[in-house]
Amino acid sequence: MVLRLGDTAPNFKAQTTHGDIDFYEWLGDSWALLFSHPADFTPVCTTELGRTAALKGEFEKRNVKAIALSIDPLDSHNEWIKDIEETQHVSMNFPIIADADRKVAELYDMIHPNQTEKSTVRSVFVIDPSKKVRLTLTYPPSTGRNFLEILRVIDSLQLTSHHGVATPVDWEQGEDVVILPSISDADAKERFPKGFTTVKPYLRMTPQPDKK
Repeated sequence: MVLRLGDTAPNFKAQTTHGDIDFYEWLGDSWALLFSHPADFTPVCTTELGRTAALKGEFEKRNVKAIALSIDPLDSHNEWIKDIEETQHVSMNFPIIADADRKVAELYDMIHPNQTEKSTVRSVFVIDPSKKVRLTLTYPPSTGRNFLEILRVIDSLQLTSHHGVATPVDWEQGEDVVILPSISDADAKERFPKGFTTVKPYLRMTPQPDKK
């Protein structure tokens, strides 16, 4: 199954290091960061899980729950967590799915046979509270992810979901944003009381609307 942006994320039941879960029930009204790892006891994955644990406060600010997946079994995960905590100086504070039968990995198309037939690639899914897929990223097993970039994209998704704007290249929190071309100048004057700058008729910049 290939998931595309806007698709409904499939529900599943799974064993995790935090107990058995039903994904939809676990998610509740939160956003989800679901990301896969090629295998336990691998160097890049160890750093990634440690980084995610260290960023727990940043994810909580954004109402995001993180959950990882590896196709190794639960007892392997529990042993691996000891290494993660020791080497990355964190406490593991989010669940890792034990997907030994690869049901979840196949449901979310996390195994790419031309890359590796036996393990997952580094997939990333951001899922909103309505269970819609809002972001997909696929990294090769050799390349670690940039979790600050993932946070930046989540900021953009949450901002643009509630305002008639898009975020321009390299945008960061607090910077100017782009008014959608579908909004007329007359409507823009009402919707964006901070004003806007017209660079081109299709390119209008305004201060980030949810910042004072």
